Amino acid sequence: MLKPPKLSLYIHIPWCVQKCPYCDFNSHALKSGIPEQAYIDALLEDLDQDLHRYQLSAPSSHDASGQGQPRKLHSIFIGGGTPSLISPGEIKRLLDGVQARLAFQPDIEITMEANPGTIEAERFAQYRQAGVTRISIGVQSFEQEKLTKLGRIHGSQEAIRAAHLAHQIGLKSFNLDLMHGLPGQTLSQAMADLDQAIDLDPPHLSWYQLTIEPNTLFYSQPPRLPDDDLLWDIFEQGHQKLTQAGYIQYEISGYAKPGFQCQHNLNYWRFGDYLGIGCGAHGKISCANGSIIRTTKVKHPKGYLNLLKPYLDQEAEVSAKDRPFEFFMNRFRLIEPCPKQDFVDTTGLPLTTVQPTIDRAKQQGFLGETDLHLQITERGKLFLNDLLAEFMADEE
Repeated sequence: MLKPPKLSLYIHIPWCVQKCPYCDFNSHALKSGIPEQAYIDALLEDLDQDLHRYQLSAPSSHDASGQGQPRKLHSIFIGGGTPSLISPGEIKRLLDGVQARLAFQPDIEITMEANPGTIEAERFAQYRQAGVTRISIGVQSFEQEKLTKLGRIHGSQEAIRAAHLAHQIGLKSFNLDLMHGLPGQTLSQAMADLDQAIDLDPPHLSWYQLTIEPNTLFYSQPPRLPDDDLLWDIFEQGHQKLTQAGYIQYEISGYAKPGFQCQHNLNYWRFGDYLGIGCGAHGKISCANGSIIRTTKVKHPKGYLNLLKPYLDQEAEVSAKDRPFEFFMNRFRLIEPCPKQDFVDTTGLPLTTVQPTIDRAKQQGFLGETDLHLQITERGKLFLNDLLAEFMADEE
């Protein structure tokens, strides 16, 4: 029997000013104005269809009838694309519309991704007034040459100014996105980027390595990237620098001051539920009948905004044999110990299903185990793909 986990909502805004050469997200360069009103209307209709289709209610310990109460939203993440291209007024209409359909937890986290460009940054206070509690600023680098190579349209001073603004407007938190392992990047350049980010004192830092993904310009025209030895030096020294500055690594690329972890991402990695609305958005829902459903929405804006088509593109049930791998593929991104009961509650399977695999992983030094928890080891982090392969083998 599944215990319904926390419920989040992901909202995808697909437009950007221009497509970055490393980006494999579902984003589309602007050729004309954004159809804001029509797209917000479509997002809310998309949400209506999901709420009806998946009958989102969960048993409540306070409900003796067993009929259940509507599940409240734990977090919202507005991603893209570049959501800060949408006007604050339409963001407010979107969030008001969501709240009219789903009750919010009192401490709900509402994150919106934003570019640090001058026009978008000037809107930060208005986004907060619209209901956004957390802004994620896509800085990537503070070095102009690197920003140009990455196809970013903001300058380093705009990024610094955006972080200062985020401090000033009364947000509960904000994040800086910063990349390392950039084309031609030296160790000193990577550390200078990190020093500048730390000086700006964000509550949360996403510090991740640039990877070359299929269907990107960098994939067809690969830049020269740092070698593995240099990448390790960058990570090792950067991790030490972040730790000394008071940041705690709680996820593979997530660092936060105490109390400022991204609640939305934590719900993903803990195998929680999330609705996904908007172009190409993904969702994962635990249903009252014990099934787990993954969804994908129509990818292209023209198709998504075509009223003759449904918003749902694909729907698939996660089978019992696939659930262990999916659970641990997410959970092992986190540094925290994994309560064994979480596996039982969110997959609906007994722990005995995976105990032989756990035993093999322990023998290889990938996992530690107590009566109540599983803990990925330092060796397990280094050989994460090998660890996950153990659970994948159980599917075959």
